[in-house]
Amino acid sequence: MSDIITTEDGKQLYPAEVIAKLFGVSVRRVQQLTQEGIISSTKPPKGRRGYELVPTIQTYVQYLSDKAKGKAATQEEDTLKKQKLQVEIDLKKSQLELHQLKNDIATGKYLPVENIQEDYKLFFTTFKKFAQAMPARLITQIAGYVEPAEARTLEKNLNNEVSEMLRAFIVAAQSGDGK
Repeated sequence: MSDIITTEDGKQLYPAEVIAKLFGVSVRRVQQLTQEGIISSTKPPKGRRGYELVPTIQTYVQYLSDKAKGKAATQEEDTLKKQKLQVEIDLKKSQLELHQLKNDIATGKYLPVENIQEDYKLFFTTFKKFAQAMPARLITQIAGYVEPAEARTLEKNLNNEVSEMLRAFIVAAQSGDGK
């Protein structure tokens, strides 16, 4: 066993080939177990990486025991579970922040509700004037194509229809129907 490495503090480290023989697995599997964090190796300042015999065997036996009981979880799985939980926590926090922001906006924290109401009032007043002026503009454009009496009747009907639509809109807004 010339492959045994003795560290400065007197620990004996065995190569992966010896651990593989003891476990009855391939050297590659020993390397995988190390990468997965199930067993650990040590690299002395001078020399190859090696494994302490007793702690490595104890760790591997515990791993096999946990695996048989259905409790085996590698460090990678634990890390992934922790990351998933952190992402879920972050998601819940952002959903809470969004909810608080919506509430703040609804209560007028960011823009005073009175200012918004004034802006809407101005907009709808301007829109109402525009909508009520449309029939007259339309009639002036088609005046050369229809009789004056027919044009006045069309204008009256269009004015009534626009007024009725605006009235229905106001009623719907006040009742909250939004139709």
